[in-house]
Amino acid sequence: MNRKKLIIIAVIAVLVGLFIAFGGPELLTLENLQRHQSSIDQWIAANTATALLGFILIYIAVTALSLPGAAIMTLAAGAFFGNLYGVLAASIASTAGASLAFLAARFLLRDTLKRRYAKTVARMDEGIARDGAFYLATLRLVPVFPFFLINLAMGLTGMKLATYALVSWLAMIPGTFVYVNAGTQLAQIESVGDVVSADVLLAFALLGLFPLIAKVVVSVIRRRRLYKKFEKPEFFDYNLLVIGGGSAGLVSAYIAAAVKAKVALIERDKMGGDCLNTGCVPSKAVIQSAKVADTMRHADRYGLDSVPVKGSFSKIMDRVKNVIAEIEPHDSPERYRKLGVDCISGEARFVSPWELDVVHNDGRRERLSARSIVIATGGRPAMPPIPGLDRMDPLTSDNLWDLRDRPERLLVLGGGPIGCELSQAFQRLGSQVTQVEMAGRILGKEDEDVANLIQDYFRADGIDLRLDHKASEFVEEEGERVVYCDHKGEQVRIAFDRVLVALGRTANTASLNLEALGIKPEKGGTLPANEDMSVVYPNIFACGDVVGPYQFTHAAAHQAWYAAVNGLFGSFKRFRVDYRVLPWVTFTQPEVARVGLSEAEAEAQGTKVEVTRYDLGDLDRAIAESRSAGFIKVLTPPGKDKILGAVVVGPQGAEILAEFTLAMKHGLGLNKILGTVHPYPTWNEAAKFTAGEWKQANAPQGILRLLEKLHGWRRGKTGTAVNKSSKSARSES
Repeated sequence: MNRKKLIIIAVIAVLVGLFIAFGGPELLTLENLQRHQSSIDQWIAANTATALLGFILIYIAVTALSLPGAAIMTLAAGAFFGNLYGVLAASIASTAGASLAFLAARFLLRDTLKRRYAKTVARMDEGIARDGAFYLATLRLVPVFPFFLINLAMGLTGMKLATYALVSWLAMIPGTFVYVNAGTQLAQIESVGDVVSADVLLAFALLGLFPLIAKVVVSVIRRRRLYKKFEKPEFFDYNLLVIGGGSAGLVSAYIAAAVKAKVALIERDKMGGDCLNTGCVPSKAVIQSAKVADTMRHADRYGLDSVPVKGSFSKIMDRVKNVIAEIEPHDSPERYRKLGVDCISGEARFVSPWELDVVHNDGRRERLSARSIVIATGGRPAMPPIPGLDRMDPLTSDNLWDLRDRPERLLVLGGGPIGCELSQAFQRLGSQVTQVEMAGRILGKEDEDVANLIQDYFRADGIDLRLDHKASEFVEEEGERVVYCDHKGEQVRIAFDRVLVALGRTANTASLNLEALGIKPEKGGTLPANEDMSVVYPNIFACGDVVGPYQFTHAAAHQAWYAAVNGLFGSFKRFRVDYRVLPWVTFTQPEVARVGLSEAEAEAQGTKVEVTRYDLGDLDRAIAESRSAGFIKVLTPPGKDKILGAVVVGPQGAEILAEFTLAMKHGLGLNKILGTVHPYPTWNEAAKFTAGEWKQANAPQGILRLLEKLHGWRRGKTGTAVNKSSKSARSES
C-alpha cells in the first residue's frame, strides 16, 4: 500500500477516534437535540449564516466518515432551519459527504480489487455502465441498505463521480424532504397534547409510509423501463406458457393445470426430458444391472458359489429401453392433456416478454401469448475444447444409451457424480475403465474422507483411476485411439476404444432468441434467475438445468413450484426459492448421500461444528447382508442437537438420508430422532444410532455423577460405606 493511502487511512482513523472520544454518538441523538433545542434555536437566530455553514460541514463530515447520526442530522435540519433551508442544507451536505466516501473507497480499495478479481470487477463495471444510474436511484429511494454501505460499494465500481453525485442528489431529495418535514414537526412538540396534532401525525405517517410508497414508485418505473420497447397484448391466449417438457417444465405445467389456469407446454423432442430419456432413469437401470453382476461375481459373500458373469451387452441396453418405455406414460402428452395441459410439439422463440413464435414439428407456425412464460429448456453435456476429441466419436450421457456393443477399454473423462456412477457400472459390466480426473481426487464437492472411501472401492473393482491427470490431446496412432494427459508436468499416454465425456453440462438457451429481450446468459449458458425464479422481466421465469446451480431432477421440480406459483400469482404475492435443505445422492456402490453443510464447507465459512460419526459396520442389518462398508457423519453446533448437515456413505444411503432431510426441514434435532422407535433390523436404525453417538458425547457428566450417588443412597449405602463393606468382606475371606 502506498504512502498516500496510508496517510488517508490514518486521517480517517484519527477523525473517527476524535468523534468517539468527544462523545459524538451521545451528542447525535434525538433526546440530546430536544434537550438543547431552546438554546440552539437562540444561537441560530443570532448567527444564522454561520450556523447553516457549520451544520453543512458537520453533516458532510458525518456522512463522509460513515459515522452514525445522518438520520438525526436530517431531522435536526428541519427542527432548526425549517423545510426550505433544511432540505437544501441536508441534500447538499449528504451528497457532498457521500461523494467523499465514494472517492475514499475508490482510491483505497478499487485497484486492489481489480488486481485480485479482474473478471468480477469487469462484469460489475459492465452492469453499472448499463443500469448503474437507475440501480443507484432505486437504492437511494428505497432504503433497503444503509446509505453508508451504498457510498462505499459504489466507490468500488466504475461509475463516474458526476453521475454518482447527480443521481444521489436527485434521488435523495424525496426522502430528505420526508425526514426534514418530520423534524419541523418534532420541534413543535412541547406537551403530550402536541403529539396527537394533525400535523405531527401526518409527518410521522409520511415518514413511515415513504419506503413503501417509494418501493411502489420504483417498481412502476422499473416495469415501464423494462417493457417500453414492447407492446403488451390486450388479451392473452394462456395464463402460463412453459417451454420444455423435462422435469421442471412438467411440474410447472402440472401446477398451473391443478389450479385451473390455462397452460400450454411446448416441447420439441421427447417429453420427460433428460431425466427420463438420457439421465436418471437409464443410468439407474444400468447401475442395477451392474450391481447384480457384481453380486453374481461375488456370490461367495453369501454362502453361494460365485459364477462368471455372462450375457449380451445389447440385452442390458434393451432392458434400459424397456425401463424407459414403462415409465414414459407418466410423462406422456396424453396424460398431461387429461390433466388440462395443451401439449405442443414444436420449438418456441421469444417475440416479446409475453409472446412466443412457435414452429410446430409438422411445419405449422403460430404466435402464442401468456401473462407469464416459464423457460425450462434444460441442458446438454458440455464438450471441452480438447484437440482431437471431436474425432474420437465421443460418448456422452445423451448418446451412451444407443450403444449395442460393450467397449473393451472405456476412457471416462471426469470425476463428478455422472463420471463416477458410469465408471463403476461399466467396470462391473466387463469393460476395463480408465477414469481421468484433473483434480487430486474424485467427487470434489464431497469431504475428503468420503472421496477416499469411494476411491478405495473403485480400485478394488479394478478401475484404473488416474488422478491429477489433465487430458491435453486425442490422437490415433497405428489404428489405436490414444489420449495424452499432463500429469504433474509429465506426459502420460493412455490407449482406449471409446471415450465417455462427463465434464458437466451447458444450458439450452441458443434457440430462444433471448437477445430480442436483452437477456444475456451467464457462464455455462445458464440464465440469471432472481430469488423468485424470474429472469430480468417480472413475468418471465426459468427453472431446472437452464438456471442451476443444482442440476438435479428434484431441484428442478423444487424450482418449478416457485416459477409456476410466482408466474400465476406473483402480482399479489411472490415466494423466494428455498435451498436450505436440498439433498443429493451419487449412486455409486456404496452410495454417497448428502444434505446441508459438509465439513469442508463449514471450515471455509468459519462455522464451528461438532462432528458425530457412526460406522455402518456396527449395524446388525449391514452385517446380516455382508454390506458393512461406510459411515454416517452429522454436523451440529457444538453442544446442540440441531442438524446442520449430514452425509451417508453406504448401502441404502439415499433412504437413510431421508430421515435427516426431514428432520432438518422441520427443525427436529438428533434428540427427536433418538426418541423415535425404529423397526429392527433396518438400515434406518443407523440414523437412531448416530443420534445415540451424539447423545453419549454430550451426556451431562455432572448430573450422571449425582445420579450415581442417588442410586447408591437408594441401595441403602453411601459410596464410602460400600467401599468399607467390600474391604471387610475381602479381609474375612
